[in-house]
Amino acid sequence: MLFRSSERHLRRILKKKYKWKRTRESLKFKQNRTQVELKKNDLEMLELAAAAGEICLKYLDESGFSLWPEPVYTWAKIGQQKRIEQTKKKGKRLNICGLLELGQSFEYGLSLKSFRSESYIKLIDWQALQAEQRLKETEKITVVVQDRGSPHISKLTKTNYERWASQGLYIFLLPSYSPQLNHIEIEWQRIKEDELAGQMFEDEYELSMAVISAIEARQARNGLAVKRYHFTREII
Repeated sequence: MLFRSSERHLRRILKKKYKWKRTRESLKFKQNRTQVELKKNDLEMLELAAAAGEICLKYLDESGFSLWPEPVYTWAKIGQQKRIEQTKKKGKRLNICGLLELGQSFEYGLSLKSFRSESYIKLIDWQALQAEQRLKETEKITVVVQDRGSPHISKLTKTNYERWASQGLYIFLLPSYSPQLNHIEIEWQRIKEDELAGQMFEDEYELSMAVISAIEARQARNGLAVKRYHFTREII
């Protein structure tokens, strides 16, 4: 006897053990495993201290958004093709640098220029002022977890490490090729694939407004406070 099942029933069965998502590229073959394990252990200690309320721990990373986003995978009936129409121009990439404090806040700055040492330093100076106030009020230091991107470890940036430390802000550098250790990575994925999926934008202003709305909507659902740093001139 032929067994027939509805699409809804099959989807319910699949969802018990499977999730429909894009297959990701892995960088593990480039990692120094010994270094990754050592840093992972150190990070776990920081996370325990943050969970106990002893320090403020934030995860920093950059990402980018385009007028023409990459198509994402979705369910579609056999024989049908989902399409989104491209806008007239591809436009400039909108760059974002964000900081996530788990369960507390999401802070970020937007720019139509690439994030270089100067703009990165401005953003961390903003964070250092907050850290200095936090240190005075609660005696808690602030630790920013981030990768080894060029703006994060440039000669110009390193000249500020001591000053930031005097304000109560310390930089924790992750080992190379280890994005899995940075909790903010998933935020970019969710914003792109959930909040902005299947959308094209006419210009950079429309894109920036959509990104801002997407961040506010997602973090409101997560119960996080949202703050945006406004750069001068170069930023949306």
